[in-house]
Amino acid sequence: MTRGPRREAVRGRPDHSNGRDARAYAPVRGEAGTVSISGRHPVSAEQIRAALAALTAEPTADGDGSPGGPREEERLRLLGGLLARTELLITAATRLTEEGEVEDVLQTLHGWGQELGADPGVAVNVLTNRLQRTALQVSEPRAEELPPGREAAFAAVMTAVYALGAQLHADRDDAAGTRQALSGAEEALIDTLQGMHDLRVAIGDAAGAEDDERDEDEDAGTDGHGSGD
Repeated sequence: MTRGPRREAVRGRPDHSNGRDARAYAPVRGEAGTVSISGRHPVSAEQIRAALAALTAEPTADGDGSPGGPREEERLRLLGGLLARTELLITAATRLTEEGEVEDVLQTLHGWGQELGADPGVAVNVLTNRLQRTALQVSEPRAEELPPGREAAFAAVMTAVYALGAQLHADRDDAAGTRQALSGAEEALIDTLQGMHDLRVAIGDAAGAEDDERDEDEDAGTDGHGSGD
């Protein structure tokens, strides 16, 4: 399956099918952004590197090889490494039994909520940012073509992004923003169902477009023979 327009939009490329690009997601982030997350205990690149080192995941070298330590413009790259290390530790610590897994996930979410605080706007902002990162990772940005299951997974994540945005606009009595976000969610949901169907076609559980065309040709041929008689 080739890369769909919505996948291009998340990567920052224009969506030529409807004229929207990555800025179409700005209302989802921007509205919640009024909560001002940027001022919540900012940390320096050196502090992030120290946290990585404490988790035994310090990068092998700075981005520019500078002996003076990491540069401030490397903060996001370092935070990405810290996030990956944290997620690995959480995954390793989560028990695989059904009961244990649920309990461990709830404990993780409890700590997550304590760190973010009680402001729902902050939570929506962070969740949206996480979902968009997940969408990019699922879509394998360097790949020109994706298997249908991954396309479906990508679209499903984007459905969640749009649905969260729609609710955020609805809570603020923004009917126009709600409608726009709902349209995006509905389109992404259609893409999800299409990807799932394509995967069923791939394993032989459903007929594909070529099979349908072949059946139509056979039906047309049968009708032609019948009229000739």
